[in-house]
Amino acid sequence: MSKKKRTAKAAPVKAEVTETATKDTSPRVPQRDKIPYMLNIKGLDWTEKQKAFIELATHKDTRVIFLSGPAGTSKTALAVYCALTLMNLKKASELIYVRSVVESASTTLGSLPGEAHDKFKPFAMPLIDKLEEFLCSGDIKKLFIDERVKPIPINYLRGASYNANCVIVDEAQNLNNKELITAITRVGKFSKFFVLGDPMQTDLKHSEQSGFKPMFDIFNDEDSQKQGIYCVQFGKEDIMRSELLKFIVEKIESYQAQQKAKQPNHH
Repeated sequence: MSKKKRTAKAAPVKAEVTETATKDTSPRVPQRDKIPYMLNIKGLDWTEKQKAFIELATHKDTRVIFLSGPAGTSKTALAVYCALTLMNLKKASELIYVRSVVESASTTLGSLPGEAHDKFKPFAMPLIDKLEEFLCSGDIKKLFIDERVKPIPINYLRGASYNANCVIVDEAQNLNNKELITAITRVGKFSKFFVLGDPMQTDLKHSEQSGFKPMFDIFNDEDSQKQGIYCVQFGKEDIMRSELLKFIVEKIESYQAQQKAKQPNHH
């Protein structure tokens, strides 16, 4: 029997966080203690689809979400916002930020100075930007001092296992199939994984194929949803960066569709 694909529906439970510390009632598994303080998280003017994503992401039965969408749809912002919310709810101990070290240009900067942590800093800038968007400097400093936020390159992920953590796999279109499998197989008990990608912007070179779109399609079915794995698609109507970007994305999508129609093997 063929598997029927459908759009992921938002769970009926909303994430509500009180100003007082939330009691940690999570089951006992090997994990780090939750944060003993509350983060003052600022919200944004989300679209209806983005609000539905937040409800789905913070629902207790959701384990993995593949989120696909064009530039400017706040994929990283949503994932960081949900991770911080889950930390406040005592449902996650740490925020693990994973991405490839593929550069988004045809020329490279060469070898960067310093240790592995220093070399990865430029690739972790989107995470820092989002933390600054949602938190005051005091909260950000506290999270890094406590080592609650950990940027990690995909190269150092093998062998890791994450219980009761929130893992964000950003720019997943720049991961090949092997790397993406390495990332999602780190999921442990009570962890949530957000795998974010924009198929329009892959930076893989030498004809290397991205694993994001195939993986999105593999798990975009009812059987996966029963296991808490969802696939969510954003469109240009969800772009928040600017109205100009909406126009740019529309023009690029239209051009790509025209070029595809001209291909001799297109049906």
